[in-house]
Amino acid sequence: MEKHPLHLKNPELQTSLEVERAVVRQERQTGEKIPNDPSERIEAYMDRLENIFLNPDEKTRRRNLELFRDKIYDALIIKRENFPESYFELQQRVARERGQAVEHIPSDVREQMKTVVIEDQKVSLDAWMDYLTSDDAVYPAWFKYFVWRSITKLSQFDKERGEFKKRTTSTVAPYPDIYREPLAQIADIYEKVKADNKNLKDPEIQEKFSKKFPTLYAELIQKSLATQIENKEELKGKWIKYEQKQAGDAAKLFQSLEGKGTGWCTAGRSTAEMQIESGDFYVYYTNDRDGNPTQPRLAIRMDGNQRIGEVRGILPHQNIEPLMQEVLDEKLKEFGPEAETYRKKSWDMKKLTEIETKMNQDEPLTKIELTFLYELNGQIKGFGYGRDPRIDELRKGRNLEADMLVIFDCVKDQVAHNVNELNNQTKVYIGPWNLEVFKTIRNYPNIKHFYESFPDKKIFWQTLETNPAVNSPDKARAALKVKNINISDYADDILTETEFSQELKTYELVQFTVEQLGFPKGATTQDIYQRAEELGLDLCPAEVGPQLRLQYEGEDWKVIAMEPITGSAGSPRVFDLDRYGGDLWLDDDWAEPDYRWDPAYRFVFRSRPPAGGQASP
Repeated sequence: MEKHPLHLKNPELQTSLEVERAVVRQERQTGEKIPNDPSERIEAYMDRLENIFLNPDEKTRRRNLELFRDKIYDALIIKRENFPESYFELQQRVARERGQAVEHIPSDVREQMKTVVIEDQKVSLDAWMDYLTSDDAVYPAWFKYFVWRSITKLSQFDKERGEFKKRTTSTVAPYPDIYREPLAQIADIYEKVKADNKNLKDPEIQEKFSKKFPTLYAELIQKSLATQIENKEELKGKWIKYEQKQAGDAAKLFQSLEGKGTGWCTAGRSTAEMQIESGDFYVYYTNDRDGNPTQPRLAIRMDGNQRIGEVRGILPHQNIEPLMQEVLDEKLKEFGPEAETYRKKSWDMKKLTEIETKMNQDEPLTKIELTFLYELNGQIKGFGYGRDPRIDELRKGRNLEADMLVIFDCVKDQVAHNVNELNNQTKVYIGPWNLEVFKTIRNYPNIKHFYESFPDKKIFWQTLETNPAVNSPDKARAALKVKNINISDYADDILTETEFSQELKTYELVQFTVEQLGFPKGATTQDIYQRAEELGLDLCPAEVGPQLRLQYEGEDWKVIAMEPITGSAGSPRVFDLDRYGGDLWLDDDWAEPDYRWDPAYRFVFRSRPPAGGQASP
């Protein structure tokens, strides 16, 4: 039997505990003995891995990822007791170089510094988890596993030395950045592996494959970073369409991107083939110095005949160059209503560029511009992977307190940071949040803005007025479809059993985490519902799930506290609101009485009217 590529790269893998567990599990399920062959054993493990993290069902992948995320953090994030003293010494030295006299870092400040490092590491790990479990990472399961195991042993890439630093239990740096083009090129190299290294006829491929992943990844990153797009100020060019069903177009696409440094994973031959299998592919090439359209600047990948799968540019994280925005907007007109999501992204990018220009010229920003920059009415959406880095860069240069007063049309004394600062003139509350705070704040009707911290943690407390026209499961489905909101199979199942009001109803809704309800270590569904009732909160009618999803455009994950509905699958479930792949979802959660919830889970309850009948915000 041919050796599995993972066995060639990692011979000891087949004897590892994780593979042994997968083999035992499969033998129990099938009743058949797996031969003591490395490739057979590793294949059993890959089947297990694929079922957990790479399941073709998008919802199952999301569930699995959330289930294992905390366990992954626990295994891979630096522990507080492992922070090296050299890290704090370095921070003191940097402070002194900036003219700040820092002879001693207080313990509370040290803990804050540790928290920042830990959160940065989590964000960098999240990026890899989300990417490798996404539809964009069109690699074999074994390759995704190989990449994951490799990058979790590495620190950041040192561009000056052209290599990765090794990771230890005391490493404070985040995990490596994702460079998609080099990954696709490595996948190409490994696809050429047959039975063993001897079958590699191309000497260059054989030599590359013999290198360890960090070395090869570093070399390809350096090459990609060194490659510059020629004639970058040129706008004139040509859109070229590579057709899904046209033989040879995938090869042409790959050849047109090879060595251009776009950063697109399509620059790998096998990846280009897999991506074009799902739909047509459009690339905009600007003219080189000879007037020929050879410089790739924009890409539109179709998912099927009508749906746009993604739009990418050549800036870091595949964002669109501001220079290319008009070219893209003109092209998007050809795709009709389907491109509305991308037109909104284009508008966001233009607005961000306008703000950047004003700030560079030291011009003041308006209330509308500040509201946009701080994403108070919704996230700023770009075309690349992750947030546009300009958002945080522009915020860093601003006075948060001063901006806040402009946004909320108030003075400093009208902002309270705890319940002791509340008075009848208070307009804004930014502070701790729990049920006792909620009960106190209800006595101050002038407060209209509520945050745990500004601008990132807005408190969810709002009045929901139902839409009387959405008065049945079928009408709810139709309304969700009109707004391009997805609904999961199980959520659709319990939607069938949901009762809808036939007239306008008003619900005051408020959200608390399991921890804020008094369960710092988590609690069962039964415990949560019982505590809420004791504290003066009611369960929501089931219709709140679809009605709120239709009106609430926030992308945070929240569970609707409601009487569970047992659908056709036979298990009690509740609605939840979440986001995946940039799309809003009406989803569901298991809600058996003894099902245990993490302390960070957010539940939306219906609030009982206060004793004095005070109106909600």
